[in-house]
Amino acid sequence: MEHSDTQPTAKTANYPAMSDELAEATAREIIRNALHAEERVSTAPVRQPDHRIVPAWALGVAVASIGVGAGITGLGCGVWLACQGFAAVSLMSVLFVTLPIAALAAVVVAVSSAIRAAKAAHTEHHHHYKGDVYQDHSQHNSKTNGLIANTKNDHRRG
Repeated sequence: MEHSDTQPTAKTANYPAMSDELAEATAREIIRNALHAEERVSTAPVRQPDHRIVPAWALGVAVASIGVGAGITGLGCGVWLACQGFAAVSLMSVLFVTLPIAALAAVVVAVSSAIRAAKAAHTEHHHHYKGDVYQDHSQHNSKTNGLIANTKNDHRRG
């Protein structure tokens, strides 16, 4: 009879003892089966719908604002360096000189983005057809309910 330092528990009492050779063989088989499991099939990537939080026009305005700010800062530094030879010129006076330029640039960016947004909002379409045209005014409604999605489609001709 073999000696064991561990006390039998309710979990181990129902299983027969394995020899070291049998345990090693069983472990190798489990590992071999896990490594040679079902081969993964790679598929082509699928384009995902674009759900941006920030609209494209707002992103454009933000980038333009950063560019204008950097340009105005560079212009102010240039004016300050050019005027450094004058004794009465201080950094505060240079900043006050460049403030109207920055305000004008901000107004230009705001007006251009408003014009671009107005052009994008134009939704009038003109269709020119030759011959008879049938316009389908059908309605397609979908309703999804439940924890597990249950979709009901309603296709009515209107």
